[in-house]
Formats: sequence, C-alpha cells, structure tokens
Amino acid sequence: MGNWLSQIATVTWLGLRTLGQRRGASTAAAFGIMVVVAVAIAILSIAEGFRQTMRSTGDPATVIVLRGGSDSEMTSGVNRDAARIISDAPGVLRAPEGPLSSAELFVIVDVPKRSTGTDANVPLRGVQPAAFAVRKNFHLLDGRRFEPGKNEVIVGNGAAQEFAGLEVGHKLRWGENEWTVVGIFTDGGSLSESEIWCDVGVLQPAYRRNAYQSVHTRLDSAAAFNGFKDALTADPRLDVSVYREPDYYAGQSEGLTTMVHGLLWLICPLMLAGAIFGALNTMFSSVATRSREIATLRALGFGSGPVVISVLTESLFLAALGGGAGAAFAYYVFNGFRAATMNWQSFSQVSFAFAVTPRLLLLGFAATLGMGLIGGLFPAMRAANLPVATALREL
Repeated sequence: MGNWLSQIATVTWLGLRTLGQRRGASTAAAFGIMVVVAVAIAILSIAEGFRQTMRSTGDPATVIVLRGGSDSEMTSGVNRDAARIISDAPGVLRAPEGPLSSAELFVIVDVPKRSTGTDANVPLRGVQPAAFAVRKNFHLLDGRRFEPGKNEVIVGNGAAQEFAGLEVGHKLRWGENEWTVVGIFTDGGSLSESEIWCDVGVLQPAYRRNAYQSVHTRLDSAAAFNGFKDALTADPRLDVSVYREPDYYAGQSEGLTTMVHGLLWLICPLMLAGAIFGALNTMFSSVATRSREIATLRALGFGSGPVVISVLTESLFLAALGGGAGAAFAYYVFNGFRAATMNWQSFSQVSFAFAVTPRLLLLGFAATLGMGLIGGLFPAMRAANLPVATALREL
C-alpha cells in the first residue's frame, strides 16, 4: 500500500511539475472552465437575487386581500365598502389611530432608466396612512413623508438608484397631475423599494378611479391568519382571495425564476460541452507529450493505477484553478450588483440586487470538479492502457 501511494505521489508530482511546459493548453482549459462557471453563477444569481427580494417582502403576519380569483394586483379590484369590511375583520391589529389596514391603488408610470435613458414601467402605489405601520421595516432615508391631499410622492431606494429624476425635490408629471418627490424610503430591501408611493386619495382622481386594487393588512399575529381568512371568505358581502405576504410574493417570483432557469439550461450545456472538450484536448495533449515519460515509469515498475490517478489529479487541478477563478470573479463582480427586470405578473420593473450565495459558489465548484473528472477520465485511461513499447516510439 505504501509503495502504491509512493508511486501515485511520484507520477502526480512529475505531471504537475511539467504544467509550465504546457502552459498554453493548460491555460486555455482552465480559462474555458472559468468562463463556464462564472456565467452559470452569474445567471443563477439573477434568480437568487430576485427570489431574495421577494422573500424579504413577505411577513407571515401581513396579508394581502384581492378580488376573488385574482393572483395579482393588476387584475384585482376592491370597492370602498369591501375595504372597510376588511379593515374591521377579526384578527386585524389595531393602533390608537385605527386598524392597521391600507386600501391601495396600483398604477404604472413611465420613468427613464439611468443606464439607458429609455422609459420603463415603474409602479406608482397609492396608499393610506396605515401603510407605513403595515410595512414594519419602513423608514425614511432622506426627506419626509408625503402629506395627505397633496401631489407628493416618496420613492423606494431601489427605484431611486435605478431610475432617473427621482431625487428629492424633483417634479414629474403622471396622469393629470404634477408630482413632487419629497422623500426616499427603504423597507428592508423588499419589493416596495422598487415602487413610488403617494396618497391614494390623490391618485384615484388623477387616474379617474373610484376603487382600490388591494388591501394590505397587518394581523395580531401570524396565527390569526386562518380566522381572518375564514371571516372574509364566509362573508356574503365579499368575494375575495386572501394571501399571506410570503405566499403571494413567492408566486410573483415564479415567472422570472422559470425564465432564468430556462436560459441557463439553454446556454450552459453548450458552454459546458466546450469546456469539457477543452479539458479533454488539454489532457490528451498532456498524455501525448508525456507518453515516453509515462512508458519509462511503467517499464520501471510503476502500475497503471497511479498513472490514471496522476492524469485525473492534473485534470482536477486545472479545473479547480479555473472554477475557483470563475467563482471568485462572479462573486466580486456580480454579488450586490443592482439591476431592474420585468415582473411579468405586474408588467412593471422590479429593482433588485444579484445574490451570489455560498450555495451557488459550492454548486459552481462542484460542476468544476465534474468537468475536470470527465475531461481527464478518457486521457487517463489511454495513458494507462497504452503499450509500453508503443509509447516509447511515439516521440
């Protein structure tokens, strides 16, 4: 056993020591693997960042009430009487100023992107005063809240970073009104940070609406959800669908997540095949270059097993170098990179940050080792099975 391990160490060291003599092919193989890993992690980080944004929006003690059968605010409608009944339902958390329930209107406005200058769809949400307490992580970063009854808006931090003209003091025209930006807010990195908020009582006449689209309500506790839902769905005056926030926003993220995974399955197999063929070419070249050396070692009594392990180790080493570089590149370039994408449920832009998580890094590195193993397996078998006499005549 000790002699076998000694043979493995000797043959492996000889292979790794000669990598410098084959730096061109070795670098090309490592670079190909690096590109595959970096691209795969970058693509997956889009879906992961979007999913994290949606998850951070959800609070089990907060519910969203929509019209019966609706799965998004864009297709929903709630009249004033229904909104009042919902706010008075059992289980709603109450403050001295009243129930923590906000009937809201959701419209789309055009705002130019900072990166391109082209107009994009951005949500303009009309809210009631209770909205600030319903979203428990809400706080201002700059300026102040809008005053009820005035054409004033506050802007989510994500929207302020991604879109132009949303700085405090700027004026914009949407609908029949001119609006003034009076504040920038954050909500813990949630979906709300992609939105612009104003007084729903001002937004309704500006867009000639006399109803709402949703009611956002904070409950006494997450355990109060079933009682609250049962009370609303059993009320003959109402036709509503009731969602916990995490469930609602998880559904909103499905469209983009499915699209990103589809893109990954379309692009990555081609790049993966290219990287594996690159590794195969490199390792076959390595075996061909070292065929006399390997044959000499085998003639001296070295077994075929150490030769196979030596070639596989060299292939895995190159793959680990390329994969590690690709993972590091993806993390330092893409992690936290802010972007905006279309939320296909609301047909509006959502600002979010790419998220290169430890899980994605481990997944990328595991794929790297798989590429190295496949790329080195056949050359290793050739090196081990090549007749000694033939190998000594190859060079």
